[in-house]
Amino acid sequence: MRIIGGKLKGRTITPPAAYAARPTTDFAKEGLFNTLNNEYEMDSLKVLDLFGGTGSISFEFASRGAGRVYCIEMNRDNASFIRNEAKRLSLDNVTVVHANVFDFIPICREKFDIIFADPPYSMDGLETLPDRIMSRDLLHPGCYFILEHGEERSFTGHPRFIKEKTYGRVHFSFFE
Repeated sequence: MRIIGGKLKGRTITPPAAYAARPTTDFAKEGLFNTLNNEYEMDSLKVLDLFGGTGSISFEFASRGAGRVYCIEMNRDNASFIRNEAKRLSLDNVTVVHANVFDFIPICREKFDIIFADPPYSMDGLETLPDRIMSRDLLHPGCYFILEHGEERSFTGHPRFIKEKTYGRVHFSFFE
């Protein structure tokens, strides 16, 4: 996988064999960031990346100039990989937190410009994420929580749902 934009455009991220994560496809990532580039100035954004996986989304935000990116990852080996890759790429604006997302959300005291979540598509509790995020008041006004999910889920009936973008089998639901 590669970083598709910003100062590190073209740099690759290569997790070890049998890595326990499903990265967002480059095609979907490019579509997502095209949408975000039309709505946000990336410089100085404060981003929360939940279910960090390979760190791909965190690295993309950081490469494009986000001021601070917090990457939450429960798997110890994955968190270590993301931390090491951020160091290798000289991304001082990425902070990796080894924690369970469902434990982290209630204790988080920060506010963000973008919160992105890419949980396992079949994860129990995935449908509760929008309400958990919105009930904690973690977003600045007018900012997005973006949930990546498969086609078997739909969030169009959620009261805070704004839009959905689809790239192949990858769906991004936006909440405000």
